[in-house]
Amino acid sequence: MEYTERKRLLFLGLPWTFTVYTITDEMLNIRRGLLKVIEDDCYMYKVQDVKLEATLIERIFKLGTVVCYTGDATHMELRLTHIRRSKEIKNYILEASEKARIKRRTLHTLDIGDGNGVDGDEY
Repeated sequence: MEYTERKRLLFLGLPWTFTVYTITDEMLNIRRGLLKVIEDDCYMYKVQDVKLEATLIERIFKLGTVVCYTGDATHMELRLTHIRRSKEIKNYILEASEKARIKRRTLHTLDIGDGNGVDGDEY
């Protein structure tokens, strides 16, 4: 499955910007610009968490902002701003990122220590 959405203006939700978001099973792509085009990519397996934000004005015009927290070096936080179908896209990114991690056998682990406040040191 693939989603292609445009960043929209808050005024009536019109797609009057030059930012296009493309989300596939393997990658999230952000393309910005008219004269100078900039493309940013992030692999799905690097997406660690996803959050949906929707202000009152965004909800009135059926828009939302999806925030992706990644392990990517260039973009720790990717924002898909003022997009339609934001809840559907957020759920898709969560599922696709989990499937991509399983496919690549990538785990995100956290070192919590041994509970004594000192990591691995003996007294």
